[in-house]
Amino acid sequence: MACWKEIRSSSWIYPTLVLCIYGFFSMMRPSEPFLTPYLTGPDKNLTIDEVTNQVFPVWTYSYLVLLFPVFLITDYVRYKPIIILQGLSFIITWLMLLFFQGVLAMQWMEFFYGMVTATEVAYYAYIYSVVSADHYQKVTSYCRSITLVATTVAAVLGQLLVSLAKLSYFYLNAISLASLSLAFLASFFLPMPKKSMFFHKNRIPETPQGTMRQDTMSNAPSINEQPSCQEDKDAAKSSVITRTLPECQSDKHQCHMLVQLCKDLKECYCTKKLLYWSLWWALATAGYNQIVNYIQVLWDDRAPSQNYDVYNGAVEAAATFLSSVTAMAVGYVKINWDLSGELALGIFSALDAGSLFLMHFTANIWACYASYLVFKSCYMLLITIATFQIAVNLSMERYALMFGFNNFVALVIQTIITVVVVDSRGLGLKIVTQFLIYGSYFAVIAGIFLIRSIYTIVSIQCKKETQNFSNGSQNIKEQESETRL
Repeated sequence: MACWKEIRSSSWIYPTLVLCIYGFFSMMRPSEPFLTPYLTGPDKNLTIDEVTNQVFPVWTYSYLVLLFPVFLITDYVRYKPIIILQGLSFIITWLMLLFFQGVLAMQWMEFFYGMVTATEVAYYAYIYSVVSADHYQKVTSYCRSITLVATTVAAVLGQLLVSLAKLSYFYLNAISLASLSLAFLASFFLPMPKKSMFFHKNRIPETPQGTMRQDTMSNAPSINEQPSCQEDKDAAKSSVITRTLPECQSDKHQCHMLVQLCKDLKECYCTKKLLYWSLWWALATAGYNQIVNYIQVLWDDRAPSQNYDVYNGAVEAAATFLSSVTAMAVGYVKINWDLSGELALGIFSALDAGSLFLMHFTANIWACYASYLVFKSCYMLLITIATFQIAVNLSMERYALMFGFNNFVALVIQTIITVVVVDSRGLGLKIVTQFLIYGSYFAVIAGIFLIRSIYTIVSIQCKKETQNFSNGSQNIKEQESETRL
C-alpha cells in the first residue's frame, strides 16, 4: 500500500504507468497478423478481390477525413477524452469483426479502425502534458518500448496459438477484444491534464473565492440603503459583461492560436533541410502504410491460407524486432547526417524498391516474407533518422505540428494511390500488379534523393575547391608583395 501511495503521489510515475498499461493492452492484438485469412476464410467468407478493392480502401479514406480535425480537437480537449474515444473505437471495431457479416459491415469496421489510427496521436502527446520536461526522454522510451513489446508478444502468441494449438481465427479476435476492453478500462484512470501544447498553454487565472466574497461584501448596500432601479440595471449589465468577457477572450485566443499554427507551419518549411526530410517522410510513409495495409493480401495470394500453413504472426514479430534493433542502432552510429543523410535516404529507399520488386516477381512465400523484413527494417531505420533530423531543429510544439502535417500529406498521397490503383471504382488492379507499382514508386523516391545527394556532394566539393583556389591566389599575391618590398 505504501508503494502504491508513493506511485500515486509521484508527478510522473503514475500517469506513465497507466499510459503504458493502456499502450500494452491496446497493442496486444494476436489476431491482427491474420486479418486477411480471417476475412477470406469460412468465418466471413469474403473473396480476396472484395477484401482488396472494397474493404481495405475504406480505412485510408476514413483516416484521411478524420486525421486533421482529430489532431486539433485532441489538443483542445487535452488528450484524455480522445484516448478514451480510441479505446471505444477499438472495441466497436473488434465487435463488428467478430459478429457482423458482409462487405458493408466490414467497410464500417474499417471506418472505425480509421478512427483508431486517427486518434493515435493522443497516446504519444498525452504524456508531455502531465510530466515535466526533465522526464521527457525517459517516459518517451517507456511509452514507445511498451507498444513494440506488446506488438511482438501478440504476434508470437497468435502464431503459437494458430500453429500449435490450432486455434481458430475467431477466438484470436475474441482474445484481442478482451485485451482491448482492459485498455479501455485503463484509459479512465489517466489523470486529466491541466495544459496542452497549443490551446491550453496559459490558462486564465481564476479569481479566488475569498476575494470575490470580500468584494461582494464591500460593494453590497447596507440594510438601511434601498438600491434604485437604475442600480439594478447597471448591476445586471455588469454581470453579463463579466460573464461574456472570458468567453470573448477564449474565442480570440483560439483564433490567435490557429493563425499562429499556420505561421509556424510556414516557417518550418522555409528551411531547405527540413523541407527535404519532410518530403521523404510524406512520400515514404504513404508507401509504407500502403504496403502494411495490403501485405497480407499478397501473402494469401502466394500461399492461400486454406491450403498452406500461415506464418504471418512469426514474420510480424521478426519484423518488429528487427525494426527496433535498426532504430536503436541509429543512436550509436556516428555520421554527419547533414552531409550523408540524403544519400542514406536514397540508398535505403532503393533497397525498399528492390524488396518490393522481388515480392512482385517471386512466387515463393518465404522470399516474400524475407523481402518484407528488409522493407520494414529499412523504413524504420530511415524514419528514425528523419524524426531526429526534424526534431533536433524544432521546439516540441513545432515538431508536433510538422509531425501532424507530414502524416496528413502522406495520407493524401496514399489516398490518391488507393483511388487510382486499388479501389474497384479506379483501376482495381490485382495485388501482384499493385506491388510492381509500389516498387516503382519507391524507385522514384530513391532516384530523387540519390540525385539530390550527388548534387549536394558536388556542390560542397566545388565550394571547397573554390575556397582553396581563392586562398592560393591570396597567398601568391602576398608573396609577390613581399618580393617587391
